[in-house]
Amino acid sequence: MGLTEQRRIIKEVIMQSPEHMTADTIYTKARQAMPNIAVGTVYRNLGLLVDSGEIRRIVVPDAPHRYDKNTHPHEHLLCAQCGEMVDIEAGDLISHLTSICGMKVLSYDLAVVGICSQCAE
Repeated sequence: MGLTEQRRIIKEVIMQSPEHMTADTIYTKARQAMPNIAVGTVYRNLGLLVDSGEIRRIVVPDAPHRYDKNTHPHEHLLCAQCGEMVDIEAGDLISHLTSICGMKVLSYDLAVVGICSQCAE
């Protein structure tokens, strides 16, 4: 897929950030590089980047979706107080889930909810 200038900027914002940002945060950062970019353009291009497998959408219950540059299978830890989200590696869950349910598992989303060390203090 060819990258439009808007899509290139949106992808660059995601790739340069260590965070799992919401679409609104991505929009705010993209506006710094392209002040006339529309919020609808950001949402549409996020969908295209997810559909093409270039980024990953993380569904967060009762909160805006987050977007992740790491498309390899991994899990997330979400702080219930501040909303910080970090990557965690829980091992080969696909094999484990396949053996438990007897179904070939193609993919999964796992977000463990807890309290980060800063909020716990």
